[in-house]
Amino acid sequence: MKIAIDGPAGAGKSSIAKLAAQEMSFVYVDTGAMFRTMAYYFMTHGVDVGDESAVEEHCGEVQIDIRHEEGVQHIFLGGEDVSAKIRDEQVGKNASVVARYGAVRTKLLEMQRAIAASQDVIMDGRDIGTVVLPDAEVKIYMTASSRVRAERRFKELREKGTECDIDEIEKDIIARDEQDMNREIAPLKQAEDAVLLDTSDMTIPEVVAKIREIAGGKSGD
Repeated sequence: MKIAIDGPAGAGKSSIAKLAAQEMSFVYVDTGAMFRTMAYYFMTHGVDVGDESAVEEHCGEVQIDIRHEEGVQHIFLGGEDVSAKIRDEQVGKNASVVARYGAVRTKLLEMQRAIAASQDVIMDGRDIGTVVLPDAEVKIYMTASSRVRAERRFKELREKGTECDIDEIEKDIIARDEQDMNREIAPLKQAEDAVLLDTSDMTIPEVVAKIREIAGGKSGD
């Protein structure tokens, strides 16, 4: 079974999908981490992420490996586990930039579909239900207000000891929404057959329960 969860930055897709996958014994696939890893590679190898030609030229050099250990996804770049390093705010911004490029999307699309072909998966991203897994049995478009998403990110960063400004975070989130929704290739949008799930006023357990309910209805459970 394939469960596709799409939505804007900061909607809580990854955290929710990870918990739901654990409860349902599915494999969780964080596609955003793949784009972050691509961006991280370019950033650390002197490639201008704003130069599509340069990015395309170096795409073939990027060696990404996905491993799941006790249901948790770890992402490796050239043999190094970069799961923590790619969570930097600047990496996230640059991931949104490189995600607009066809060469990057093509490289990762094959990997994403291969993972979903042989096992039950919950996959989250921007275009899972519309492009990556258009045949997914369950499609969910998860969102929340920009302020709520900023508050969640602010809390997460402060807990890590990072100084940040909530207004700046919200501005960045709105800018990323604009960029993701208006890119030419695979823009962020709700699939026609996706269930809209606004989590602004929901707790994490409530959202996970809702996803299980939706998936249960599709599977006949």
